[in-house]
Amino acid sequence: MKLEPLGERILVKLIEEEAVTASGLVLPETAKEKPQKGEVVAVSQDEMAEMTVEVGDVVLFAKYSGVEIKLEGDEHLLLEMGDVIARIVA
Repeated sequence: MKLEPLGERILVKLIEEEAVTASGLVLPETAKEKPQKGEVVAVSQDEMAEMTVEVGDVVLFAKYSGVEIKLEGDEHLLLEMGDVIARIVA
């Protein structure tokens, strides 16, 4: 299935951080925090929208923002551009 965001929205594939404590203990799934980092997989094509990210960018976003969507077995978020806090530049 292909999904195209509308308005000033982007589709982000969540990047799971490994949950290991400083002492090396692996945390169970229930103790993990919700991810706040993801890779942009689709950007709105709306001509009126001002998009500052492109497909392939890695972004940080607000913790409880967006609409959770499961596509092809992977967790995604449909976010508004206002929920994006930063773009990670390598």
